[in-house]
Amino acid sequence: MLRCIRLRTRIMMMPKLLKRITGSWANVVILVGVGLVVYAFAPYVISEGWYRLLQLRNQKYVLNKDATGENPQRSVFGELLAGSSINISPVNNDFALVIEKIGLNVPVVKGVSVVDRAKYMAALREGVAHAKGTALPSENAGNVYIFAHSSLNFWALGKYATAFNLLRKLELKDEINVFYDGRLFVYEVVNREILPGWNTYPLTRRVIEPVLTL
Repeated sequence: MLRCIRLRTRIMMMPKLLKRITGSWANVVILVGVGLVVYAFAPYVISEGWYRLLQLRNQKYVLNKDATGENPQRSVFGELLAGSSINISPVNNDFALVIEKIGLNVPVVKGVSVVDRAKYMAALREGVAHAKGTALPSENAGNVYIFAHSSLNFWALGKYATAFNLLRKLELKDEINVFYDGRLFVYEVVNREILPGWNTYPLTRRVIEPVLTL
């Protein structure tokens, strides 16, 4: 009788053990899934949250036109806590894009092919890209076409994968600053277009004045 009782006890405990193991693995899978979602959306949430925080505090980014990012400056968090404007110095004066409204300050890689995926993917790891064959910043009529990622998978595309995530915040009359060859060119938003799919019109359209297309 004692042996039978022991055997029965073991038999009855096995389903409980399996249930615990199965439940533990299910919890692990759920936690991993949640972690991946958080990891994927973190850059978007952080950039959106930071933008809204500045809006609530009525703080703005202000471009320091006479300096570059190489110069020492007060930390962003220090300026946020102090309630002052947050200064931006361009990352370089050779070719850089600065949009004060969304706090964008990135280098521009010049003359990047838009049809060679390997080349433009490599360029977009170094900054945003100036499309090969389009105009360069100047006072002459021409279309300067700059493109970049607007993505969440920064782990695969590099630190500039989210460069254009807040571009949708721009409105008419907002200013966009482009530093090129030691000079500053200031553009004003005059039109917003969302074109479906791969549309070459922004690359090929004719213009009669200096134009910047993002």
